This record gives sequence, structure tokens and C-alpha cells, in this order.
Amino acid sequence: MASEMAPATATSALAVAMEVATVALASNHIQGDQPSLAYGTAGFRAGAEKLDHILFRMGVLAAMRSKVLGGKAVGVMVTASHNPERDNGTKLVEPMGEMLPVEWEAHATALANTSDDALAQTLAELLVSLDVDLSVRADVIVGRDTRSSSAQLALAVYDGVGALQPSGVQSLGLSTTPQLHYLARCRNTNGGYGFPSLVGYSNKLVGAYNSLVKDTTGMDKYKPNLSIDCANGVGAIALRQLLPGLQNAGLTVTLANDGSGPLNDGCGADFVKIKQCAPSGAVPLPGSRAASIDGDADRVVYYFTDDASTFRLLDGDRIALLLAHYLAQLLKRANVQDLRLGIVQTAYANGSSTACAVELLGADNVLCAKTGVKHCHHVATALDVGCYFEANGHGTVLFSERCVQRLGDAAQSEGSTGVAAKQLLQLRDVINEAVGDAISVILAVEAVLHSLDWSCAEWLGMYSDLPNRQVKVVVSDRGIFETTDAERKCVKPEGLQAAIDELVAGFERGRAFVRPSGTEDVVRVYAEALTIEATLGLAQAAVNLVYERAGGVGTKPHVA
Repeated sequence: MASEMAPATATSALAVAMEVATVALASNHIQGDQPSLAYGTAGFRAGAEKLDHILFRMGVLAAMRSKVLGGKAVGVMVTASHNPERDNGTKLVEPMGEMLPVEWEAHATALANTSDDALAQTLAELLVSLDVDLSVRADVIVGRDTRSSSAQLALAVYDGVGALQPSGVQSLGLSTTPQLHYLARCRNTNGGYGFPSLVGYSNKLVGAYNSLVKDTTGMDKYKPNLSIDCANGVGAIALRQLLPGLQNAGLTVTLANDGSGPLNDGCGADFVKIKQCAPSGAVPLPGSRAASIDGDADRVVYYFTDDASTFRLLDGDRIALLLAHYLAQLLKRANVQDLRLGIVQTAYANGSSTACAVELLGADNVLCAKTGVKHCHHVATALDVGCYFEANGHGTVLFSERCVQRLGDAAQSEGSTGVAAKQLLQLRDVINEAVGDAISVILAVEAVLHSLDWSCAEWLGMYSDLPNRQVKVVVSDRGIFETTDAERKCVKPEGLQAAIDELVAGFERGRAFVRPSGTEDVVRVYAEALTIEATLGLAQAAVNLVYERAGGVGTKPHVA
């Protein structure tokens, strides 16, 4: 551990910090009068012109993080995901592909917002308080998306890393966010998770997919043709590398919005989820199957047009249920049913999906986490096989070491037991456990549909969504709101939850909750009920409660 070696002293830290501040000034990575930003689940995001000094400082912080971890590789991704092209941002990646720890989010926020004059002092204090061994060589991997601002901002990261010598930087160039997470994990497991390169990523996923589907025969309902809307983002580049291998495995993939238009403009997973319609340039023909990913390829939603020409969305809730359904079958066949398979949802999961999950896995194995994949990921680690997805299509599946060991033993068995265990291990190789990965999820979904011989109609038929609405209420102070029970219960203002409960009791299959935004003075209201009319009534009543009890600002929202 770095703290057991030679942690920075106040004198050495200040000297190094002054050198870093000098580099920032000489390279023109200065804050000036830029507004303050907070590091959250999505890292930093803002207009690209506001981020140069922050990207430099995050390069410094990444080097510090690597040194604290004894020189393990960490990542810095330059992206604003599903935001418009004019925005950009960054997020840091941990050695096993995890997101930055919460306590380091505070360090990132403090470092990003300190004035240029106070930069050296802030850095020196961090170096000392974190026991950074300045002699350890930092190892930082940097990826970037296709935004016009990303290359220049990546250079600012390189400057930041280089300012805290000894340090090394590996540039991935254009890469998806999940590819960066994958590379970090591979590097820190000495290749145990896979070969640490973009080619290694492609080969692992395609190879595992091919192994899963090569012996499947007699398909009737499943058609091996898929259209993918790439949001005109970096995912198109990653997918092109996979296409020949997928074609050889029998899956024909057509790419739409593959870079010829504006990033995330009228397309992408977020657009499809929010607008509940197909993206521009990628409207599926009746009976065909399509998917949309987002700008940095960590979210995915599926959709199709049914025989009545109605748009049907297959979101993150449905992806989780499909994968869990198949995983449960294989675990039973592999005779390892004592392994705990579970689903982690957030409060925004549709009530029907939760009911379906409870029926499939039992109530004790359907868990709820606070909004944000970092919270879902943490809760999923308590399971042997933890499947977590937010409704927006961001999620993955985690396999515990105990599970992998048990499956490895079962794979040595003869007959159907051994076959099922091998299939589970192959499915694990298709899935990117480090982080939600749209491309790996697509391959997992295709392999499962292929194996089950399901069309989208069978998948949709697992359950029927309850009508629901999400509404934002602008308030004078979101700080008066506090929640508990994974944000499903509001404990402040006092009496608000009791009033919501009284409302909900009057609606069949009704459910409603409120939670404050983490970034703006807005309270988010969610409501669902058996019919659309009941849902609109419940949502409006809940909005009225929040607006009247919390000092609503502006016009009261009308739910439609």
C-alpha cells in the first residue's frame, strides 16, 4: 500500500503541488470565472468550453488515485454520454472497472472548483491527507468519444497526469465508456479478465457469443437480424469491429445513425426511452427487431413494431427480466440452485416488472437500490448472480467468485448438467461485469432470444406495463426533502408521505413516490396505477401535494 511506503510530507507535497499549478498556468488550463460543478454518478458534465481546467485537474486526480492504489491502472473517460454534441464531461474509472468511490467524488468536486490561486494549496492538502506516495508511478488509461471537443479535452487529461510524475498514460483514442472499464479490469487482473486491448474486447465478446449460439437448432420465432441505432456516437466504431465475427456466427446486424448525423439528436437510447417512439432513420418494419444505444454505448433499449403497427418498447426492466429468466433456467439445469440469483431495481422500475420478478425469483431476491447504477452495482454484489438494470437500459450482470467456482466444477459433469454450466460461463464471458455495456448486453440478449427461440412478442408477453408518469416540480428549496427505503419513502417534509399513502390507497395497483433531484431545485414525482386515467389522476394529486407543501415555483405542472 502507498501509505506503508513513503507518504507525502507537507513540504514535499507543497513543492509538487506548486509544480503542478505552474504546469496548469503554463498550459493555459485555468479556471478563470467558470461556474462550480459537482462530481456525481455521471462524473462532470457541462458545455465543452467550460471543462478544460477540470479535465486537467481530473488527470492529476487520476494520477493521485493510481499512486494511492500502489500504481494500479485507473481510467479517465472523456464523454457526456447521451447529452448533446455541444456538451462534454469526464468520469474516472477504478482498477476493476468500478465507478469512483463516493469519498473521492468529494475530492474531485473540491479540486475542480478551487480557484487558480488556491490550486497549489488544495493539491498539497490532498496529497498529504490521502497519504500519496509521490514515488509510485501512476498508470492512467484515457478514452474519448467522438465529440469534436473530446480530443482537445483528452490532451488536458494527459497534461494533468504528466504533471504528477512519475506517471504513464495509455491513450485508447476513440472508445466506448465500457471498453475503457473493460481495459482497466483486464490490466489489473494481468489479463485474467481478458486481453487488455480493444481487439481483445471484440474477440472475447464475439467468441463467447459464437460459443453460445453455435449448437442451437430448429429456430422458428427468432430471426437473426437486428438493426442498431448508434446515436451517431462512438458505439458505431466499436460495433463495426464486431460485425464480421457476428455475421460468421449467423447474426446479421445493420447499423443506423452510425455517425452520419448529429450526436444524440433525435436518436439514441435516451431519446427512445423518453419519447416512446423509434429514432429518426431507424423505424423498424413490423415484426423486425431493433435496439438503440447512447452516445458512449453504456445504455441500450430494444423496441419493435407489432402487427397492429404499434411501437413497443423493451427497456432495462424487460432486459433484466429476460436475462434473469434464462439464468434461472440454466442454474436449475446445472444443478446449482443453491446459488442466489436476484434482480436489483430502482424505485422507477414499473410495478408489473417487480411483480414478474417476484414470481420468477421470490420476493427475497428482488432488491431495490437508490437511483443510480453505482448504487445498483453495490447491492448486486450481495448476490451470487446479480442482475441489475435501470429502466433507461443501463446495467449488467455480476457473478460472484463462489458462483464461478461452482459453475467451473459443474462444467466437468457429463450430460445436461455440464452443458448448462458451460453455457452459464459462456454467457458470463459475453457480459461485461465491469459496467453497464450496451454492446455486450445486446449480444447477451440476442443469445438468450436465440436459445429460447423467442421473438420480441414473447419477450413483451412476460408482463404488461402499468401506465406511469414522471413529473418534475420546481421548488424553492429541494433541501427540505429527505427520503429513505431506497428513495421510496419521503421522511421530510413531515406528513407528506402519509398524505401520499392516503392518495395511493384510492387507486387500484397505485404507487407513487417523490424524490429531490441531486443537482437542481426540482422534486421528481413518479406515479403508476391500473389505468391511464387513474395514473394521471394520482400523478396530478401527488404533484399538487408537493407544489403546495414545498413552495412550488412558477406554474404548477399539469400532468397529461
